[in-house]
Amino acid sequence: MRVLVVTAVPAERDAVTRASGGVPEVRTVPGAELHRAGPLDVLAGGVGPAAAAAATAFALASGPYGLVVSAGIGGGFAPAAPVGSLVVASSIAAADLGAETPEGFVPVTGLGFGRVLHEPPGPLVRRAADATGAAAGTVLTVSTVTGSAERADALRAAHPGALAEAMEGFGVAEAATALGVPVLEIRAVSNPVGPRDRDAWRIGDALAALTGAFGKLIPVLEGWTHHDRND
Repeated sequence: MRVLVVTAVPAERDAVTRASGGVPEVRTVPGAELHRAGPLDVLAGGVGPAAAAAATAFALASGPYGLVVSAGIGGGFAPAAPVGSLVVASSIAAADLGAETPEGFVPVTGLGFGRVLHEPPGPLVRRAADATGAAAGTVLTVSTVTGSAERADALRAAHPGALAEAMEGFGVAEAATALGVPVLEIRAVSNPVGPRDRDAWRIGDALAALTGAFGKLIPVLEGWTHHDRND
């Protein structure tokens, strides 16, 4: 089975496909293009959890996949995930799916429905982290990127194991889980989570780190989908 990789934007998609060293084959699926590079079908599905979930669902309907990977750049919680580092999600959490109440934020599960957490296969997380040198921890999915120290502190308090935040992982995981396909998330850190400071962003470095990560990750993903999925 092949591996579906879902990014938000074409720059992230192209960073992933560069890891294969060749020119990707492009084919069209409903609503998007798949860029085939080695064992990977890579899709730029759009920004945010809703776009990511829709794009992932359409792509999964186009053919059998053994694994879905949410990939791209994101913010890192200092000092555990500094700019330029890699994070592999041991859990994928919807950080702002719920309700504000007089007592504070309540996740949707506290309202009696839904879910806010997906857990990728533990053995795959460990192998991916070992192969890439990534830290393993919670990656938060947010609909609004953090732009203040106060919000960063609130997220740390609510999710003590959080290493990074991005905008698509939970949406990708929702679509994959609905179809019984395992999911993984990997992020290259382009900026610290906290006050919004574009001068501190290192997008080019993060994209290069993403390419390097997939160069090491491809054999891990191939081996796991072909032999070790039931670990």
